[in-house]
Amino acid sequence: MQDIMTLIQDPAAWVALVTLVVMEVVLGIDNLIFISILTNKLPPEHRERARKTGIALALIMRLALLGTIAWIVQLTEPLFELFGHGFSWKDLILIAGGLFLVWKATKEIHHNVDPEDQQENFIAGATGTSFASAIGQILLLDLVFSVDSIITAVGMTPHLPIMVVAVVAAVTVMLVAATPLANFIERNPTIVMLALAFLLMIGTTLIADGMGFHVPKGYVYTAMAFSALVEVLNMFARNARRRKREGGH
Repeated sequence: MQDIMTLIQDPAAWVALVTLVVMEVVLGIDNLIFISILTNKLPPEHRERARKTGIALALIMRLALLGTIAWIVQLTEPLFELFGHGFSWKDLILIAGGLFLVWKATKEIHHNVDPEDQQENFIAGATGTSFASAIGQILLLDLVFSVDSIITAVGMTPHLPIMVVAVVAAVTVMLVAATPLANFIERNPTIVMLALAFLLMIGTTLIADGMGFHVPKGYVYTAMAFSALVEVLNMFARNARRRKREGGH
C-alpha cells in the first residue's frame, strides 16, 4: 500500500503512466482494425457481442501476461542464430503474427476483389463456429501485440501497477471505439480495402521486426494517417458530387 501511495505522489510515475497509456492506445489501433474487419464478417446480431467478448478476453490475457513479466522479458534472449541474427521467442512470435496478418489480409483482399468466390471466405459455416473462430483469431493476434507492447512497457517503467493501469485504460478505449469503428468501416466500402492494406503493412512490419530489421513505428503510423486523410478527402469529394447530382434533379 505504501508503494502505491509513493507512486501516486511521484510526478515521474504520472508521466510514465500517461506516456504508457498513449503508447498502448496507439498500438491498439492495429488490433482494433483487425477486430472491426473480422467481426463485420459475422451475422449482424452477433457482431457487437463478438467484439466485446474478444476485447474482454484480451484484457484478461494481457493482465495474465503482466503477471509473468519475468518470463516475458526472457523471451528476448536469443534461441539460435541464422544469417547473422539471433532469433528469440519474441522474434518468432512477431514473425508468426506477421505471417498470420499477411495471410488474412491477402485472403480478405481477394474476397473483396472477387466476392463471388465463396471458397475464399475465411469465416464460413455455422454461426456458432464463426463466432468461436472470430474470438479465437482476436485472441491469437492480441497475443502477438500483447507480447510486443508489454516488453516495450517494461523498458519504459519498472512499476507493475503503472503497466496494469495503462493496459486497462487502453483496452477500455478499444472497447468504446470498437463498435463505432466497425460501423464506420461497414458503411464505407472503400475504407475496408484501406484497412486491409493497413493490416498487410502491419504484418510486413512485424515480420521485418522479427527478422531484425526494425521499422520505426512513427513511420508506419504516419503513413497510415496520411492514407486515411487522403481517403477522408475522397469521401468528402464523393459526397459533394452526389449532393450536386441530387440537387440537379
